[in-house]
Amino acid sequence: MDKQINEPLWTKNFILVSLTNFIIMLSMYLLLVTIGGYAVSEYHVSTSLAGLVSGIFIVGSLFGRFWAGKYIDILGQKKILVIGGIIFTATTALYFLSSNLPLLLAARFLNGIGSGIASTATGTIAAFITPVDRRGEGISYFSMSTVLSTAIGPFLGMFLLQFITYQQLFIICFIIAVVALSFIPLIKIAPHIEPVKSNMPKGFHLGDFIDKNALPIGIVVLITCTAYSSVLSFISFFTKENNLVTAGSFFFLVYAITVLISRPITGRMMDTKGTNVVMIPSFISFIIGLALLSITHNALLLWISAVFIGFGYGNFQSIAQATAVKVTEPHKIGLATSTFFICLDFALGFGPYVLGAVIPTTGMHGLYGVMSFVVVIGLIAYIFLHGKKAHLYR
Repeated sequence: MDKQINEPLWTKNFILVSLTNFIIMLSMYLLLVTIGGYAVSEYHVSTSLAGLVSGIFIVGSLFGRFWAGKYIDILGQKKILVIGGIIFTATTALYFLSSNLPLLLAARFLNGIGSGIASTATGTIAAFITPVDRRGEGISYFSMSTVLSTAIGPFLGMFLLQFITYQQLFIICFIIAVVALSFIPLIKIAPHIEPVKSNMPKGFHLGDFIDKNALPIGIVVLITCTAYSSVLSFISFFTKENNLVTAGSFFFLVYAITVLISRPITGRMMDTKGTNVVMIPSFISFIIGLALLSITHNALLLWISAVFIGFGYGNFQSIAQATAVKVTEPHKIGLATSTFFICLDFALGFGPYVLGAVIPTTGMHGLYGVMSFVVVIGLIAYIFLHGKKAHLYR
């Protein structure tokens, strides 16, 4: 046990997997918060359809994760990562050919499939190579690669579009995808996590795609991340409506700084003091952040809300992922990781389309007020589905 506790987190493979995940996610988030604006300006679509253009990427990612979750322990984590990396890079090039809305939707969907496959593999590899007794801390550090991308990607996307065209942004995304693909051959997978020879599963079995032990926390993720999808997909519209475009470009940067400061602490706290110590304050902070956003009309309040959302949602996401891994059996870590991301992607994918239809009724400010109540529901669900028995998984 002592040997395991003293095992280092920052190995060469851990760094390479985290870096690959960061680059793939960076390309994804560069477009996720800007592509809706492209659809509106280029094809004159409604906010609901703009939400669909943004969110259908996540729907594609959802399909990719279903497939990867079923076959990752059969084909092997490295092979799944290679397949995902190739699909993601090839489909990023499709944006250049998207001359109408249906083609743009198709490109987004296929690009999402590649992202879902690749990021399921990186998340699974990271969980396997992290010492068991430091898994909360390790996943917190690994998931910071996603946090950095969720901050730098939207920041760069919103900032660069003040100076370049969407076509030039597509070029940048393609170059980033190629760089990510070039890192994959450098990742070495230890023999004990290579695939075990077995027959390919036949027919449809829900257990091939969803881990029942990870599903309760997955339901909490589904509810809570639906609220976050309103931030991810509509913050650019919100800042434009309130004449805060420049301040808005720094929203995700403030968010990321908050997470980077807090997450190493919260990850270690999860391993030593349990999940509830981190989760409940995270929910409360997220609720406050969304409530503040609902009354925001100036840059300072916008950034303060980003701090609360960063501490809240930013830590919720990593602790929920670590929880999904902790509650399952060791040989099902890949499936549990996939289950977590399936719920995450379902929320981020379908959330913008549903919420886009709500905006004409609530308005942008009203939307974020409603979302704060959605997170309250997420907190209640967490307490009943996991919080009451969280001590069993310490």
